[in-house]
Amino acid sequence: MAGESRVVFPRLLHRGQGWIALDKPSGMHSVASPRSDGGPTLEGFLQASFPECRGLPEGGLVQRLDFATSGVLLAATDPESRDRLRAAIRDGSIGKTYLAVVEGDRLAAEGDFRLFFSSRYRRSSKVTVRDHGEPQEEGRCRWKTLELREGPRRLLEIALIGAGRRHQIRAGFAHLGAALAGDTLYGGSPASRLALHSWRIELDGACVEAPPPALWEPAAGV
Repeated sequence: MAGESRVVFPRLLHRGQGWIALDKPSGMHSVASPRSDGGPTLEGFLQASFPECRGLPEGGLVQRLDFATSGVLLAATDPESRDRLRAAIRDGSIGKTYLAVVEGDRLAAEGDFRLFFSSRYRRSSKVTVRDHGEPQEEGRCRWKTLELREGPRRLLEIALIGAGRRHQIRAGFAHLGAALAGDTLYGGSPASRLALHSWRIELDGACVEAPPPALWEPAAGV
């Protein structure tokens, strides 16, 4: 019917030994929680679409993406692989590369950061970023500029180093004075969507990529 919102379902990108990689759309929660409010989740999609994922915690997911973040995401298809992949996520041996559009002219063309991230309080929507902190709070990124845009904005390729922290890219670049386009939670300007995309994952000799959404074209305003 006219006016109804259309649910965009994830797309299978790759099957590995004991794992699958999906392309998560923006606007879908990774797992069921009070915030998902009964809406579609990647956890539910995995359990409904892949018999091997039924019965695994969170449908086999070994990582999560924010509601508005799109891109490649990993799920295990058996308990042993889930344990292996979760350990690999923690020790940083799985390569993870993102694309983001950031705002302002304060950021160097390329560089890296080492910052510390902590929750403000239980279930806080934001995280606190500091230049110093405890080892378990550390988050590291390395970036390079792929394209300059009007605004001023720039398209970045971002390598996540190590395990990663909640909102590491969003809060980290805002801390550096380069908030993501569409990320009003951390001071970014309103846009058609959050400009953060999980682009590439590398493991077991495979390199899996999720093409960025068409909305990311410069003419679309992101």
